[in-house]
Amino acid sequence: MRRIFNRTAAALILLLTFMATRLPAQTPAEFEEWRHTLVDKLLVPSGIKDPRVVKSMRDTPRHEFMPANLRKFAYYDMGLPIGEKQTISSPLIVAQMTQALHPKANDKVLEIGTGSGYQTAVLSPLVKDVYTIEIVESLGKNAKRTLERLGYKNVHAKVGDGYLGWPEFAPFSKIIATCSPEKVPQPLIDQLADGGTLVAPVGERYTQTLYVFTKKKDKLERVALLPTVFVPMTGKAEATREHKPDPANPRLVNGGFEEDPHFVSAGGQPGWYYERQVTRRTDDHAPEGKHFIEFKNTQPNLGAHLIQGFAIDGRKVNKIEVSGWVKTDNVVAGMQPDQAGFIRIRLFDEQRQQLSKALVIGPFVGTSGWHKVHKTFDVPKEAREGIIGIGLFGATGVGCFDQLELKKVAK
Repeated sequence: MRRIFNRTAAALILLLTFMATRLPAQTPAEFEEWRHTLVDKLLVPSGIKDPRVVKSMRDTPRHEFMPANLRKFAYYDMGLPIGEKQTISSPLIVAQMTQALHPKANDKVLEIGTGSGYQTAVLSPLVKDVYTIEIVESLGKNAKRTLERLGYKNVHAKVGDGYLGWPEFAPFSKIIATCSPEKVPQPLIDQLADGGTLVAPVGERYTQTLYVFTKKKDKLERVALLPTVFVPMTGKAEATREHKPDPANPRLVNGGFEEDPHFVSAGGQPGWYYERQVTRRTDDHAPEGKHFIEFKNTQPNLGAHLIQGFAIDGRKVNKIEVSGWVKTDNVVAGMQPDQAGFIRIRLFDEQRQQLSKALVIGPFVGTSGWHKVHKTFDVPKEAREGIIGIGLFGATGVGCFDQLELKKVAK
C-alpha cells in the first residue's frame, strides 16, 4: 500500500509521528509493545472500533514489510519508503480503509496495489481469501516472498495491471484499491459482486477523496470517507487522466477553509489530509469568509496539523510567494526547534527526494491576534512536487490559520 513522497520519511518524522520522543524499537518484544501503543494511543482514539480490525492491527508486524534500516520507525503514524518511488501507508490509513471495507470471514477480497504487502497482511486473518496485484515487478515479487515467509496462506499474489482486475477469480465480495485512479476502472466494477463493497481513493492527483462504494445492479453508490492523497497507478490509467495538475502554476486548494467538510463522514477538510487535532471554526470576523482552522494541543510532542500536496516545476517556476493569516493563544514551543507553530513547505525532485531544507514561515509562539504573514522563496530547478504543512507540530496551545495562499512569482 502506497503514499506519496516515499523518500522523505526521515524529514517527515516529526511532522507525521504521534510520539516523536519515544525510543526506536529494536527487539521483537519492543516492536510488539510499540504496536500496542500505536493501537491504544492513536488508532482507537481516531475511530478504529471494529474489534477484529483492532486485533489485526495489533497482531500484524508492520516492521516486516519495510527495509531493515527503517524498521525502528515502523510504529510511527507515517508513510515510509519501500523503493521504486513507493511507500508503505501509515497505520491509521490502513486501519481506516480496512474498517471501511467491513471485512467478513467468508469474503473474497481483491486488492489493487500490493506495494509492501502490509495491507494484505492486515486483511488476511479477517477474510477467506485475498487476491492482490502489484504492477511494479520488484515490489510485487518482494511482497509475495514476505507474505509467504510470514505464513499468510490465504493470500494469492501476482504482478500485473491491477486496474484490469483478476477476472478468473471474479466475482469478489470486496475490492480495495491502495493507489488512486481518477475514477473507478470498469473492470473492477464488473468483477465486484452485486451488493459488494469497494474502497478506493478517487480524484485528481493531489485532491483525492477516499470513498466507500456499494454495487447495486451494475452501478456504484458512493459515500465519501475522508480526504487523502495516494500514489497514482503507474501505467496507462495514469497517463490518460483527464484532469492533471498544472506544475507551472502551483496553487493550494481550499486555503480559506470555506469548503464544507461535512460531505465526508469523518468531517475532514477538503483538499487537506493527515488531519490531526483540527477544528473548523465559524466566525463572521474571520480574515477570509466565515471559517478558519484551529489546532489545539495540550500534550507536548503530539501532532496537530494539516498537510496538502501540490505540483510545481522548478524549470518554470523560479520563485513562490506563500502567505496566510495566523492567530495564536499561549503556544509553547517543544524541545526540538521544529516543534512550534509553522507554515512549512518541502519541495521534492522527480524521484521524490527532498530538496534542501524546509521552507518555513514562523515559528508562531505565545499569544497574538490575527495577523498576515508572507514570504517569498526560491524554487530549485529540480523541484517537481511540493507539500505544505500548517499547525503546531508538537507545540502546545492553540493556533489558528486562514486564507493560505501559494502562488508563482512572475519573473
